[in-house]
Amino acid sequence: MQEYVANAIVLKKDPLRDLDGRYTLFTDRFGKIIGKATSSRKVTSKLAPHLEPGMVTRVRYIEQKGTQIVDALKVGRLSMALADLHVLAELLPEGQPEIELWNTIVRNDFSRKATLKMLGWDPEGALCAACGRGDARHFYIRRQEFFCASCASKLGRDAVLLVESV
Repeated sequence: MQEYVANAIVLKKDPLRDLDGRYTLFTDRFGKIIGKATSSRKVTSKLAPHLEPGMVTRVRYIEQKGTQIVDALKVGRLSMALADLHVLAELLPEGQPEIELWNTIVRNDFSRKATLKMLGWDPEGALCAACGRGDARHFYIRRQEFFCASCASKLGRDAVLLVESV
């Protein structure tokens, strides 16, 4: 059993079974991790208030039958929109630290355009994957491609991320 301690930003929480929760965290040292917290949805849970989306938390977790979050202490709160936190949960690969992105988010200097650029998808000069036009302002996360507004509308609202004016 290996134990880890890191600063983390809670990106997403999902219910798991009756009273457990599955949390997507972005850590400064280990990148994105997805872990389970046992009984975190109980009314008397001491972990729950520290694991709300948008919290900056000092987290301790172990690798035993998956990732288990065993302790958390709230350090601060980000002013990011919940939608942007969910976008990060989808964009970030597991287990790859992104220290430049971490520092940007902690400074409350988050932008979708800058984040895509840091992760290797530079929106500057991107062409639409469907029609080849140059005003590609939408990013399809699952296919990792840029689309113009008219082509993006055919993909479905939930599938596409609107990038700030490119």
